[in-house]
Amino acid sequence: MYAKLETRTFLALLVGVSLAFVFLMKPFFGPIFWAVAIALIFHPVQQLLVRKLGNRPNLNALITLFICMFIVVIPVLVLVTSLVAEGVALYQQIQSGDIRPGEYIDRVNQSFPAIQAFLAQFDISFAELRDRAVSIFVGGSQFLGKQALGLGQNTFQFFLGLALMVYLAFFLLRDGSALVELIIRALPLGDERERLLFAKFAEVTRATVKGNLLIAIIQGALGGLIFWILGIGGALLWGVVMAIVSLLPAVGAALVWVPAAIYLAAVGDVIEAAVLTAFGVVVIGLADNLLRPVLVGRDTKLPDYIVLLSTLGGIVMFGINGFVMGPLVAALFMAFWGIFIREFSEEAQVAEPVAEEAVEPERSEETGPDVG
Repeated sequence: MYAKLETRTFLALLVGVSLAFVFLMKPFFGPIFWAVAIALIFHPVQQLLVRKLGNRPNLNALITLFICMFIVVIPVLVLVTSLVAEGVALYQQIQSGDIRPGEYIDRVNQSFPAIQAFLAQFDISFAELRDRAVSIFVGGSQFLGKQALGLGQNTFQFFLGLALMVYLAFFLLRDGSALVELIIRALPLGDERERLLFAKFAEVTRATVKGNLLIAIIQGALGGLIFWILGIGGALLWGVVMAIVSLLPAVGAALVWVPAAIYLAAVGDVIEAAVLTAFGVVVIGLADNLLRPVLVGRDTKLPDYIVLLSTLGGIVMFGINGFVMGPLVAALFMAFWGIFIREFSEEAQVAEPVAEEAVEPERSEETGPDVG
């Protein structure tokens, strides 16, 4: 009894201390998560360096980290700096009245009166819809501008998180394999199950980060390019916005270029509107429809509808990190149930013949005297 009490007390304290540690690390969730993602994505690069340079953990991890910095971190910093400048400029134009979204919507209504007639069939007030659209646009631009200003004002906090991410990524690249083996030894799930779950975690993280970010970069670059060619103001800003919203499967960049095309048609720029529509459907749309199933769905082995729902749910629950966390949770959910179904169905199949063999002799003994 005393030994059981000791064990239960120790396990309770273990759970309590673990939860306290998780809450302690909660403010650094973003840097920790992206450090893990970097270590997983660039692990093949480190393995290549190990084969080329030999087993030199510090040097190999340092070189891998520098490669990551030049490929990912520095371009992202340049893009964020440009986004801050564009966001502040848009926010100031909204505040000064140089940009008036209500007038743009009224212009569209004047050019396409059939829209108001169509909405009236469903008892939808165009005026209320206009006010909501203006409120959403103004609120979104103000949020973007405030975030940009906040990012500029909190430069120290931003670079502190960045430095923490790079610092952790170095040690995860260097000691990641040993850390995984230690966790496998500690968790009481069975080594085979744990290795399968860790493999699924790494697979989904690589696929979603590489796939979604690559698709976002491609769609944002294409959208910003066509906006610049057509002379639409703030091409860089709208390109970044398209890159962000393209993290949402199925809708993505169309949330930006479709209203822009409608407005161009409303003001009489029919050729520009046709070019933007054709480019958006053929080039930007196909980039999403063709690349996302290949880069995300195939590698995660998740159906397209699960990828869509889990991405949307992840963004709602975890913020911007949710475009990775959502599919990751969905993939682990399916992996756990796959293990459960496989193992317990095998046990049921083994137990059924054994039960039949145990019952058969009893039946022969009962029926034996009657047959004789």
